[in-house]
Amino acid sequence: MQLIWFRTDLRVQDNTALAAAMGNGPTVALYLISPAQWLAHDDAPSKVDFWLRNLNSLAAELATLNVPLLVRYADDWNAAPQVISELCQQLQVSSVHANEEYGVHERRRDQAVTEALDALGINFNSHLDQLFFKPGSVLTQSGTYFKVYSQFRKVCYQRLHSALPTVIATPKAQAQLSISSDNVPEQVAGFTPPSDTLRQLWPAGEAEARRRMADFAAEQIDDYQNARDVPAKPGTSQLSAYLAAGVISPRQCLHAALSANQGEFDSGNSGVITWINELLWREFYKHILVGYPRVSMHRAFRAETEALAWRNAPSELQAWQEGRTGLPIIDAAMRQLLATGWMHNRLRMIVAMFLTKNLLIDWREGERFFMRHLIDGDLAANNGGWQWSSSTGTDSAPYFRIFNPISQSQKFDPDGRFIRQWLPELAALNNKHIHNPATSAGLFGMPDYPPAIVDLSKSRSRALAAFKSLPHFAGEEAR
Repeated sequence: MQLIWFRTDLRVQDNTALAAAMGNGPTVALYLISPAQWLAHDDAPSKVDFWLRNLNSLAAELATLNVPLLVRYADDWNAAPQVISELCQQLQVSSVHANEEYGVHERRRDQAVTEALDALGINFNSHLDQLFFKPGSVLTQSGTYFKVYSQFRKVCYQRLHSALPTVIATPKAQAQLSISSDNVPEQVAGFTPPSDTLRQLWPAGEAEARRRMADFAAEQIDDYQNARDVPAKPGTSQLSAYLAAGVISPRQCLHAALSANQGEFDSGNSGVITWINELLWREFYKHILVGYPRVSMHRAFRAETEALAWRNAPSELQAWQEGRTGLPIIDAAMRQLLATGWMHNRLRMIVAMFLTKNLLIDWREGERFFMRHLIDGDLAANNGGWQWSSSTGTDSAPYFRIFNPISQSQKFDPDGRFIRQWLPELAALNNKHIHNPATSAGLFGMPDYPPAIVDLSKSRSRALAAFKSLPHFAGEEAR
């Protein structure tokens, strides 16, 4: 008997571990419910709900292959070795198959499971699935992990040109087993289910993920390079939640993009090329997790920034979290996150830089808050993005490059459409004043909207001074 252990790979199509398991004999599937671990990882209630809904969809897909899905509880991952060992003994499993995961806790968990199964004479087979290249296989000439994305991307393009990853065929149905599937719980203690409105924004299932990919490739990818920065437009793929849960694979996405560009990687349509580059950013940050595991443990990639004098400003942090900063683009973005479990990528950069530079609040506060609310929360991407914005990470923005949220708003939401959608109390302002209500004589006629909590110019100077006080950064701006 073979066991396929599903984690963040909730699909039957193009699933490496599932294909390997079913290619080696009768197969049964397993999923572990781990509430304490999910809470420790700050997984959002909307994300856990999304997993459960996709798990239900996966169970139906597996049923067409006659693969029963078993659901077991391992409150945290320390319990995983025993739970899996007992199940394997009960079912007389000879091999366990799982797709690789890359955070420190995930790797420690898999090592512990491997050792427990080895003691029982059971093989644990780990498969490359959520990446194009195995971490450790894309290295600098000196044999180290890349720290700069552009250099990493160049090598990836060379590899993709010479050996394009193939999409794995869905296995054929196996003979029916005398094992019944378990019911998937509708909710898990500690995670309040989101609203029906939010759920409707993110339907579950592989068919929905493939539909989104197909629609994006057919209708929007051509203009992605330009439209992706405009939050009021449907210019992005809206696939991040499905990729994070493994409902669609990066290989499926890559092939769909290439098909829209006549098979070209780095020529032809600029929108397609830009979107493929985003897939490689995702790849880059996951390789960073393995090459530099400290980023999995709440540590800055640039160790010298650990000495930065972050401010303890709980009231300002709360205002940022609740969308009450008095800066409309910031507040609209935060309200989008709270209502939908998702935030437009341009806005993620703007609000992250505002928190870490203008408010000089530790990036870890923002990283944690995002994870607790994002339906697409992914350790590698979220950590990479926050450390980029705060100038503490790999390939990060120079510390002196600080977005001005008002000019960013004017540039990427010129008509105020996005702001008006999420801040209806400002809807009556004209297209000039809506970006900065303090310039409007009518500000005091809007008691529901607060004044800005910080002076942008003074706070920028404060951030520059804080970074310049670090020995490593002294003189960097001049260079």
